[in-house]
Amino acid sequence: MWTPPDLSAGLPMPELSQEELPPLPYDYDALEPHIDQQILEWHHDTHHQGYVNGLNGAEETLQANRAASDVDGSAAAMRSVSHNGCGHYLHHLFWRCMSPDGGGEPEGALRERIEADFGSYEGWKAEFEAAAGWPASGWALLVYDPVAKQLRNLPVEKHNDGALWGAHPILSLDVWEHSYYYQYGPDRGSFVDAFFEVVDWDTVAAEFQNTTDHHEG
Repeated sequence: MWTPPDLSAGLPMPELSQEELPPLPYDYDALEPHIDQQILEWHHDTHHQGYVNGLNGAEETLQANRAASDVDGSAAAMRSVSHNGCGHYLHHLFWRCMSPDGGGEPEGALRERIEADFGSYEGWKAEFEAAAGWPASGWALLVYDPVAKQLRNLPVEKHNDGALWGAHPILSLDVWEHSYYYQYGPDRGSFVDAFFEVVDWDTVAAEFQNTTDHHEG
């Protein structure tokens, strides 16, 4: 007869890997005058690092609880993984969506898809700016929806409230106040304008190509 294992001593667990803060793909002052050097230093080194630390701490709690067959605190840790994990992943994309050589408008297959799904680039941009103007701290995202097989704009509060299950972000704009207040004060719209002066459409196009190759290829 099969006997269930004794879990009172806990379970052996695989070694836990730790997330690390990726460096910026450019110097802190590379996006000036559009994005201030001081903002990038605080935003990347303090805020983004905080999400990495929060994610690692939550994963450590879950690992320890699983090893001890104990779920006290696990629900809070799982919520922390969602909050901090989304914060980490969206920031990593956000940095790569900007470049000192950025600006302009998308071209090629990405441009064609934007026009097909939104009617025009101008129509897409107006809707994206509306998402960025949503009166809450969070993100404006351009995502690929693999169910409907189309691009969508999303205003996401915090890091995950308003997200769409299964959607793959290809462009992220952080509109938490720490992204712009030091330089632009309460004028979020001017910050959004500045973002479009440095947006790296090559990164966005590569993200679009990767996800459509997977879901439509």
